[in-house]
Amino acid sequence: MIGNDCIRNGRLCIALTSCIFLLFQSLTVAAQGSTDAPTDDAIARSIVEKADRVRFPSDGFQVDIVINSVRPDKEADTRTYRVLSKGNENTVVMVTEPASERGQIILMKGRDLWVFMPEVSQPVRISLAQRLTGQVANGDLARANFSGDYNPKVIGNERVGKDAYHILELTAVDRSVTYQRVVYWVNEKSGWPLKAEFYSLSNRLMKKCSYENFQTLAGRIRPTRLVMEDALRNGEKSVLDYSNMKLRDLPDKIFTKEYLKKLD
Repeated sequence: MIGNDCIRNGRLCIALTSCIFLLFQSLTVAAQGSTDAPTDDAIARSIVEKADRVRFPSDGFQVDIVINSVRPDKEADTRTYRVLSKGNENTVVMVTEPASERGQIILMKGRDLWVFMPEVSQPVRISLAQRLTGQVANGDLARANFSGDYNPKVIGNERVGKDAYHILELTAVDRSVTYQRVVYWVNEKSGWPLKAEFYSLSNRLMKKCSYENFQTLAGRIRPTRLVMEDALRNGEKSVLDYSNMKLRDLPDKIFTKEYLKKLD
């Protein structure tokens, strides 16, 4: 009897050991699977990064931008800029029109921004959120790096016409970026941006933007027109038209305060 009990107990111990081993193995596989599978945040970031590459090249480039701003109580205002950009972290914005402001240059290094004016000896520090012209902030031209400035998450999906779009919420990484919160629509298939809503620190809707007139610029299809509308004052908007975009090998010395006076 004692021998039989020992045999039965031994078999029971072996069975329990086998079950524990299989359970541990299953948990290990599940843990590995969850690590390998992309997280929701990673998926959202990849969507925003893809849309960033649609809007602008990741390599050095030059582009001309004409901004037409309208207000119900004033005449339309037209300004022209030439932008030199390299790797989303280095940008120079040069005013080319009107002639009275020609020579003014904005330099962006990371999220730091300076403006150089010919009549002032030293560059002046400015912010990304500060108004450049019309509905356009400095950061709209100098730094359009959504993937670097915001923590994204997918908050929904919407069908517009025949296409399906991701709806993303972009939360600013800190207070130095252009907007504190952005709601962003990106085509699920092509990665093309459709529109965006920009919010203030108090979560008030400030502007609406639509990405339009997709054409080939610098080797791929991109939006060549942005329409930015004031969400608080009806009828006030700025239309940004992009042209003459080309890839350029831009040396690092261009993006320094010391070099600004040499640019034309």
